[in-house]
Amino acid sequence: MNVHARALAKAYAFDEQTAAFAGDVIGHLAQHPKRLSPKYFYDATGSELFEQITVQPEYYPTRTELGILRDRGAEIAAIIPAGAALVEFGAGATTKVRLLLEHCQFGAYVPVDISGDFLNAQAEGLRKDFPGLRVYPVAADFTAPFALPAEIAGMPKVGFFPGSTIGNFEPQEAADFLRTAREILGSGAQMIIGADLEKDERVLYNAYNDSAGVTARFNLNVLVRINRELGGNFDLPAFSHRSVYNRDRHRIEMHLISRKAQSVRILGNTFSFRPGESIHTENSYKYSLERFTELARSSGWTVRESWTDAAKMFSVHALVASE
Repeated sequence: MNVHARALAKAYAFDEQTAAFAGDVIGHLAQHPKRLSPKYFYDATGSELFEQITVQPEYYPTRTELGILRDRGAEIAAIIPAGAALVEFGAGATTKVRLLLEHCQFGAYVPVDISGDFLNAQAEGLRKDFPGLRVYPVAADFTAPFALPAEIAGMPKVGFFPGSTIGNFEPQEAADFLRTAREILGSGAQMIIGADLEKDERVLYNAYNDSAGVTARFNLNVLVRINRELGGNFDLPAFSHRSVYNRDRHRIEMHLISRKAQSVRILGNTFSFRPGESIHTENSYKYSLERFTELARSSGWTVRESWTDAAKMFSVHALVASE
């Protein structure tokens, strides 16, 4: 827990997760430029909004990755040991993991996510549809070390990190996450991971600026959460969503832009905004196959197999922990 979080936990009787949220918000908004961590998008409302994003016509990653998992499911199953425990980092809706469960003989499923209520609801649905599967949800920040359930201690471990979430990390953070995942999963672990690929900039722009405005509501919801959980007074109509592609850094950047000069108060702290000033809320890095392979190698993993769709829009990789 950071210094801000410890002080806030004591002053406001926050639980550990809320104190960490408060500490990060205050620390990050005090920086120049201001920012917020994308991991705080995913309260129950944020998780639901993200699922809506995935079915927007402009948003290609989810349907493309689903196609790869569906078409290559038998190949993925062939390299996963029967009876392994599947550990999903940042588990959301169960659409993708269901494809793996239909092809692979897993002994247990461990969904890990910071949004405990959403996580438990999804886990209960899986138990009903796969009655022979043991499901052990873990409410935790999957970007930090956490303990696996004792019930899976003797099983081979397979990590699952679908979507383009690896792209939300800065390159060094992505490497740190992969190293942490390797330590959590242990010796001989494998991992199935998705990564978005570089492509036409207009396709990327449209994917993060959908015409229905769902991504905008998803972005703004983090301010709703700050108001609700931390007593903030963000005026939502005074901020607008903006996503742009940074060609030099191979990433989409998502921002909340202040429409006017204003001040916001959160837990006794005041943050001033100039007209047009940004809160940088998320990056989504796009990889080439070569750059992803190098990222994995530098983090203690070897790429065993890689699969893409015919148009090379998205990639799914099977990693094995290096000796």
